[in-house]
Amino acid sequence: MGADPKLIDDCVHCGFCLPTCPTYVLWGEEMDSPRGRIHLMKQHAEGTPVTPEMAGHFDACLGCMACVTACPSGVRYDRLIEQTRAEVERVHVRDPQERAVREIVFSLFPYPRRLRLLRPGMGLAARLAPFLERVHPSLGAMAALTPKVERRQRLPRRVRARGPRRAVVGMLVGCVQREFFPQVNAATARVLALEGCDVVIPPRQGCCGALSVHSGRADQARRLAKRTIRTFERAGVSVVVVNAAGCGSSMKEYAELLSGEWAARARRIRVVDLAEWLVELGPVAERHPLPVTVAYHDACHLAHAQGIRSQPRALLAGIPGLALKEVPEAAICCGSAGTYNIFQPEAARDLGDRKAKSVASTGAELLVSANPGCTMQIASAMRRAGGEIRVAHTAEVLDASLRGVGL
Repeated sequence: MGADPKLIDDCVHCGFCLPTCPTYVLWGEEMDSPRGRIHLMKQHAEGTPVTPEMAGHFDACLGCMACVTACPSGVRYDRLIEQTRAEVERVHVRDPQERAVREIVFSLFPYPRRLRLLRPGMGLAARLAPFLERVHPSLGAMAALTPKVERRQRLPRRVRARGPRRAVVGMLVGCVQREFFPQVNAATARVLALEGCDVVIPPRQGCCGALSVHSGRADQARRLAKRTIRTFERAGVSVVVVNAAGCGSSMKEYAELLSGEWAARARRIRVVDLAEWLVELGPVAERHPLPVTVAYHDACHLAHAQGIRSQPRALLAGIPGLALKEVPEAAICCGSAGTYNIFQPEAARDLGDRKAKSVASTGAELLVSANPGCTMQIASAMRRAGGEIRVAHTAEVLDASLRGVGL
């Protein structure tokens, strides 16, 4: 069990990953760098048991995959850390408080209906954040991250293409995206329809399993992945458009997570990010001017895990009147990283503050991101620094331009 020794041996410990690793940038500790963690994986593969200190170094990894982008040797650190986290969850005994917090998170976030029950109390939770922080730092972090939720928007099962139909696609509505950012899903469906797509939105979608697989809960991740595959098979679509970076990254790796017939079924469904799909499809709808200065944030699971960087920028740059600003240190994670900002709140706060400072330096009036976790993390950090910035998804900006309305 644990990380694959063949993948471990691909690492030549050259150090190209060090300046891209957020935890190494923060602390300068070798064991909190990718090559340091791979060294620990090798020790475990050779018989060293998982100690609390070793588990702590693995837990401190954001899983941002910046090291995968930087590595000249093609080391599959993404596979290594997922395998290792599954092993940590299997053999490492956490203290009771930490176990309780993890059970709360993984009993809530992968279940949209349960998340929905939290919505009425989210305003109160934000005000109670200082008290919850004293109870447990993770509870305080969850409360501080809560966004102001817009009115819930029900989506139909099918949104018809406007004009000639160019494609039929399925659409993932997600968990956090669906319950905390419903306006993003509504904008996504409208944009796809305006660009000539029939959009199929299966009504009983569940979690895709991203949070579970990134946290070493492989059994839960496989169960949720199979359900997602079944859902879109029944919907009769072969292309599924995803507007959340973490979800898209995990769904593209279903064939590696699953085996046998399920892996084959996963390969028959093509998963694409919204920006990736729109650029591939090409524009047909008229872009109306949007006079706004935008800072675009690279979500790690879009830029590093999926290699999608140019497409969102091309879509934004194609809007008349929009000025696009680059964020300094774009490759360094904002500290969201799925559940990281809940389980590792101090490190996440430091990275969030660093990212907020970089975003503020652009002078932009709008921050655009393609992941709900990043949006909550950076907005929270900006508030903590005493500043405010409007945040939007790429889909919302495109939607406003295509419909000729303000943001």
